[in-house]
Amino acid sequence: MPARPFNPALAALREQIAAMEGDGGPARGVLPFGVPDLDRRLPGGGLALGCLHEVAGGGNGAVDGAASCFAAGIAARLPGQVLWCVTQADLFAPGLEQAGLGPDRVIYVEAGDDVSVLACMEEGLRHGGLGAVVADVARLSMTASRRLHLAAKGSGTTGIALRRWRRQQEAYDFGQPTAAMTRWRISVLPSAPLPVPGLGRARWLIELIRARAGESLDIELEACDGTGHLGHPAAVAGRPAQAVSA
Repeated sequence: MPARPFNPALAALREQIAAMEGDGGPARGVLPFGVPDLDRRLPGGGLALGCLHEVAGGGNGAVDGAASCFAAGIAARLPGQVLWCVTQADLFAPGLEQAGLGPDRVIYVEAGDDVSVLACMEEGLRHGGLGAVVADVARLSMTASRRLHLAAKGSGTTGIALRRWRRQQEAYDFGQPTAAMTRWRISVLPSAPLPVPGLGRARWLIELIRARAGESLDIELEACDGTGHLGHPAAVAGRPAQAVSA
């Protein structure tokens, strides 16, 4: 098939749309998850750095579930301090540490409401000296998400909007469009039984609901370990790649 001729008007329109969506600025690289089935669905083979991403809990964890640990696992694998903005001081620090994000790397900011949290997140993203900025927010408008995405693109700091709701009924807002590069939903699954009594590694259903220039995906994985990495369940870890992705 012959190459299409260059169309200046079409190129200008694409640049205008990219600017409106907050995609201007240089690419900052990606952070691979180390799970091929997941990484190949993401542009560049990993989570885009220097952008805004959106994470929420699913199922019974919609109010308070594994989403925080998923976000902590991402932040744990980025160098530098992590700014975590909350409306209430109710994060379980040992749980974040199990996902690889130790207390010595986290700077907590407690604000009174979503508006203040978003303002703190934007300031943290614009600072440019942090490894990541995470903010617990119940609502995230398109306007607010664009500001955060542009701030992340400008400084190269990765932002994670962690959608945490106080009541199950508030979760409907997660369906509204935002400027985030990716949108994730993390649901808790039963742990695999062990041959001896004990606690098994937690398992999650990870839904990549949206990825710009990527593909959606539902995949069951073991929760983040002490280094922030996800893993295939032991039952499928040794199987051929064709069988794992089937």
